[in-house]
Amino acid sequence: MNRIKYSLLLLLLPYGASLHAQQKPGLTWKDVSKWNFIRGNSYALSPNGQWLSWAKGPTEGDLQTVIRKVSDTTNFNYPIGASTSTVIYSKDSRYAAFKVSAKEAEVKSAKKTMKPLYDQLVLLSLPGNQKTTFEKVKTFSFSGESSEWLAIQFTAPENASKDKDAPKGTDLLLYHLSSKKSYNLGNVAEYSFNKAGNILAYTIDANGQNGNGVFIRDMKTGLITAIENDKANYKSINWNENGTAFALLKSNKNEQYKEDVFTVIGINKIAGEQTNKVSYTGIDGKNFPKNMGISGNGTPYWSEDQGTLFFGINTFEKKADSASKDKSAIKPADQAKAKPQTKTDSLAKGKAEGKPAAKADIEKPDMIIWNWQDKRLQSAQQTQETRDKNYSFLSSYRIADQKFSQLADSSLKNVVVAPQHLYAIGYDNSGYELMSNLDGQSYTDIYLIDLKTGIKKRIFEKFYTSSGGTLSFAPNGKWASFNKDGAFYSINLETQQQYNLTEKIKASFIDELDDHNVVKPSTPNFGWSSDSRYVLIKDNYDLWRISADGKSAISLSDNWKSKKQDVQGKFSIYPKDKGTDLSKDQYFAVFNSVNKKTGIGLLEAGKSSIKVLFMDDNGYGSFNKASDGNVFVYSKQNNEKSPELYISTTANLANAKQVTKNTPDQEKYAWSSGVKLINYVSANGDSLQAALYLPANYQEGKSYPTITYIYERLTDELNAYTMPGFPGGGFNKSMYTSNGYAVLMPDIKYKLNDPGMSAVACVVPAVKAAIGTGIVDEKRVAIHGHSWGGYQTSFLITQTNIFKAAAAGAPLTNMISMYSLIYWNSGGTNQAIFEASQGRLTPGYWDNWDAFARNSPVYHIKKVQTPLLLLHNDKDGAVDYTQGIEYYNGLRRLNKPVVMITYRGENHGIAKIPNRKDYAVRMMEYFDYMLKDKPAPEWWAKGVNRLDMEKHLEARAFEKAEEQ
Repeated sequence: MNRIKYSLLLLLLPYGASLHAQQKPGLTWKDVSKWNFIRGNSYALSPNGQWLSWAKGPTEGDLQTVIRKVSDTTNFNYPIGASTSTVIYSKDSRYAAFKVSAKEAEVKSAKKTMKPLYDQLVLLSLPGNQKTTFEKVKTFSFSGESSEWLAIQFTAPENASKDKDAPKGTDLLLYHLSSKKSYNLGNVAEYSFNKAGNILAYTIDANGQNGNGVFIRDMKTGLITAIENDKANYKSINWNENGTAFALLKSNKNEQYKEDVFTVIGINKIAGEQTNKVSYTGIDGKNFPKNMGISGNGTPYWSEDQGTLFFGINTFEKKADSASKDKSAIKPADQAKAKPQTKTDSLAKGKAEGKPAAKADIEKPDMIIWNWQDKRLQSAQQTQETRDKNYSFLSSYRIADQKFSQLADSSLKNVVVAPQHLYAIGYDNSGYELMSNLDGQSYTDIYLIDLKTGIKKRIFEKFYTSSGGTLSFAPNGKWASFNKDGAFYSINLETQQQYNLTEKIKASFIDELDDHNVVKPSTPNFGWSSDSRYVLIKDNYDLWRISADGKSAISLSDNWKSKKQDVQGKFSIYPKDKGTDLSKDQYFAVFNSVNKKTGIGLLEAGKSSIKVLFMDDNGYGSFNKASDGNVFVYSKQNNEKSPELYISTTANLANAKQVTKNTPDQEKYAWSSGVKLINYVSANGDSLQAALYLPANYQEGKSYPTITYIYERLTDELNAYTMPGFPGGGFNKSMYTSNGYAVLMPDIKYKLNDPGMSAVACVVPAVKAAIGTGIVDEKRVAIHGHSWGGYQTSFLITQTNIFKAAAAGAPLTNMISMYSLIYWNSGGTNQAIFEASQGRLTPGYWDNWDAFARNSPVYHIKKVQTPLLLLHNDKDGAVDYTQGIEYYNGLRRLNKPVVMITYRGENHGIAKIPNRKDYAVRMMEYFDYMLKDKPAPEWWAKGVNRLDMEKHLEARAFEKAEEQ
């Protein structure tokens, strides 16, 4: 083992714990259930920036919506039931609306009684806080930019038919916000306002299809125009961006076909009765492919110039075709005469008379045929069967000359239409799909499609997509950028001329941290400027503004590489913009890979240098801007402080004001005393880092029991807050640090064909470096990981005895058998994952036996001396259940201390709350026993007989209730 070198970089310093702080209790699992926090996906800022809303509440229980005025402390709280609801604001910010779901107790009761539950809708008038409630609401929508109306669609009555052909229409209430007058439209199936909000398009689906059709309502005059009526169903209303035209689908029953026949309808030049309508069905039409029809699964849309309709097509089967294939079908008259008979009788009689048996009576084997030439495994085809059946091939219909063009087909499935609808790009991987599914190396042929002529031209053959992905279009639709062989290029779609964008820049555009088996993995492409003149491309640190022809390049971040600082990403705060508008202020996330400081940078309008506004030991995100006001919002967090929202009214984010109060109960409990960043050298000679999170009430000079948590590279999340909860993998950092544990999270750098040995080379020196700080008690160190972390945990304990205990969740344990097993969640094989993704072992084990065996935990199982808690669920669709069974049985055969927990019916991560809670509690019981000398839990010390399991679970539930 190489001599370990390390240094400490202290990031947070709250060491001096007061007596009061020391007396604070650690979190219990009961506290986690009651833990009150803001739901991170619920933030909403009003268009004028004057109101901010969020949902908050306990981990288990009912929630509240908070609406706060950002300029003062005015705020309103409303109960919203057990589900998170995001507030929607009207465009003028005078109104807010949100749904209220059933309470948690009602949800639990309904699961037992099968009683239907309904949502309420709450409408608020701001700032007066006048509240109006609507019951049994299905959907709602404000009327675009007009802010005059609220459309509310109600759920169907309880006694409504659930048959697939039953009418889907329900009442739609149009509520005038200022006058509070209501207008009801019955039997509405779908509705949608245009951008301006002055026109409502809707469809009717009534009983017996009476009055079915597509309608428009002028929201100023109330005049309703029937665009079309028919005994048909209508769906998928889709307005164009400007709100001047929309397209939708119509379906009719047709005796010739097994399925409904769809028609695409385009509506434009909207002017009441004079509105223009275009209909196209396609079947049996000129140039329309045989046995195909317009698909009901896609969403149609207009071209930019409203000269073309785009839609999907798929296979349609005629009834006559199926009848002709089954020549032995019994006629209705014959069926009436036939006597009831068994299937065997029918077969015997048919055989005796020399007639083929009726199709319905033929006994067929239930089987799957796996052929070595299948491009996708049969299991993948089965998993993706619904997607395959519903797949739509992109097509177009040009109105002027009534020309149909099929843009995508069975080979060229993936077709992407460029902005302005002048060109499309098609990707054909059919010739490479089989090998891609075998070795993970992806290639495709790329075609340029001229949407005016329909001509397709191959512009790239065997284009490598594993490293750089697909083409990125410029907003004008005439240029695109892409990565190839470690460099970035542009292509003029009109001339097909290519330009090397990065050849003159003295920087690498190959991702230096990507250690997968991928050839020259690409650094990020930030896309085009809104005027299509520039491409924004990042090397490993700096962001470059490069002209479309590659002749000029400017670093917007001015040699940040010298201080290991980089542009992590761009905040999208102008949702209507196409591309990055450099005439507006643009904001970026910035990061320092050495000290893990993060911040926000500003590229001022018209300038060419990003200015860092602030950068410190916090994590920043959720950055946004009010669409109609100079108000900015962002979140701020660190290891000890939960995410809080801040508001600023200046472009440089000065004088930002905190407007939320997250995790109000945290101050009642002991909490982590900070985090240290450890620099160390791996056994392979790589300079790496590890995050060491200090336990609550940390005292310098004292050593603590420590959990080493591993996955891959984790230190970039140094300043992220861990919300107490019941995760699917069982481990929660905040829960452990609150209860006196230190938590170590090291980075792991991988060598190809040595994933397990790489983990050993990185993790063991990290643990020794952490012990060297005096914070970690070397006799009380455990390790835990889930999935890939579970694999590395199960492998590490075969190579080192540095850990007193280990817990491995859903681990790969035999790389040889795992290589050819199936990833059941997708149906594909693991081979591609091994050879080009996380597995990092290539080629197959038959040519690489030593590496596969060297990195497989099961082949070193005799060396295990560390007690192991193993989790593997029986329906794991990522890591096959047999991997856990094999490792458990091997350890058991050798009389090694191991307990495996299996939650029946659970997948790779635990989903059901009772199971998540149970595993989290058991894991901590196990670590408390192994590292804190607490009594061994019975399930670990003695096990539980299958016949006693019910009593065991009931007793634990009672004990936990008493404790909590």
